[in-house]
Amino acid sequence: MDFLEELTWRGLIHDQTPGIEEELASGMKKGYIGFDPTAPSMTIGNYVQIMLLKFFQLSGHQPVVLMGGATGRIGDPSGKDKERTLKSYDELDQNLAHQQSQLMKFLDFEGVENKAIIVNNLDFYKDMNVLDFLRDVGKNLTINYMMSKDSVKNRIERGLSFTEFSYQLLQGYDFAKMNKDLGVTVQMGGSDQYGNITAGIEMSRKLNGSKVFAVTTPLLTKADGTKFGKSEGGNIWLDPQLTSPYKFYQFWINANDADVPKFYRYFSLRKKEEILALEAQYQDDPQTLKKLLAEELTIRIHSQKDYESVLRVTQILFNRKASQAQLLSLEAKDLELVCQEIPSFEIDKEDLTQGLSIVQLLAEKTNILSSNGEVRKAIKNNAISVNKEKITTHEAHIDTSQLLHNQYIMIENGKKNKFMLFTK
Repeated sequence: MDFLEELTWRGLIHDQTPGIEEELASGMKKGYIGFDPTAPSMTIGNYVQIMLLKFFQLSGHQPVVLMGGATGRIGDPSGKDKERTLKSYDELDQNLAHQQSQLMKFLDFEGVENKAIIVNNLDFYKDMNVLDFLRDVGKNLTINYMMSKDSVKNRIERGLSFTEFSYQLLQGYDFAKMNKDLGVTVQMGGSDQYGNITAGIEMSRKLNGSKVFAVTTPLLTKADGTKFGKSEGGNIWLDPQLTSPYKFYQFWINANDADVPKFYRYFSLRKKEEILALEAQYQDDPQTLKKLLAEELTIRIHSQKDYESVLRVTQILFNRKASQAQLLSLEAKDLELVCQEIPSFEIDKEDLTQGLSIVQLLAEKTNILSSNGEVRKAIKNNAISVNKEKITTHEAHIDTSQLLHNQYIMIENGKKNKFMLFTK
């Protein structure tokens, strides 16, 4: 794989500095991307940059992950219209540890010549005092140079603290430091980082006498112009506790048809010929394309087991012909996912120990139906099911024997209305 050719056909190049083609063609090179731990987890937006590192490694080069233990304490003004709220050191440290563990899953850190490396830039600064920083780092960039960057110009009228103004000094020194100590010659990132990256190119030249290079990606937006990485419910996290595998899968299934070609190029590890063939095969069936991409990404970012769980939950939620056997085959965590996706009611387990009539359960203990009469009418119309079993009389009793995994009961009112009952 040729790295720049791969990025070009995938639409992943926004800027590149002169000479980078020759640099990458001259043997295995080290290239890095920085990640500041300002969030509890990586998002699918971060995954664009992780894919850059993956393609870099697949091209025979060595990816370097720079965790922003120091820069995360300062706050990057790029792309922000107001000052960031600074996180506590404890929170940043916890975020960094978690994000680092996530990254270990996506790149090869063992067993290959070009194995990935993780570096924490806090190690560059923790023993440097402010006078050393001002003399050794701050002296290398002029105020005019720093003021010319979009990340500064776009904020100067609204207000920019010296703390955030100095961010490009740290990111610039990061590049120079890794160039000197590790031989890193390429920095990658989003196009909003280009100003900070070129500061690093300048600092590497002044401090090391080195020529280094950069490539940036376009900022990813969806067809409707909204920021990628978010849904109506908020960020799409790579952590299953923050975005369940089911919701992650549904994000791709519900994508705008117009976004699918871009998503394949940014996120699929399939080769160019395979992606083009799939697009030709399913040009009139975008939903199948989405399912194939959702499968690939759910398995890679979560697991095969999580993907299979997602399919089971999907069957229960959307297949009107789903059987009782399919419901009973669900694991407890599957049922917990179902609880998150449909209206759910907590029931006192003591009530179920004593037993409740179906009328009490639906009209009094929950508001699934509004009155005893409504329950009786629904039963008469053969509309009520408990765990996929039809209720034929209003005298039916529900008790703990019907709890799935000793915790859950599914109620259906007609073909479309599904509810979950759960006990603590």
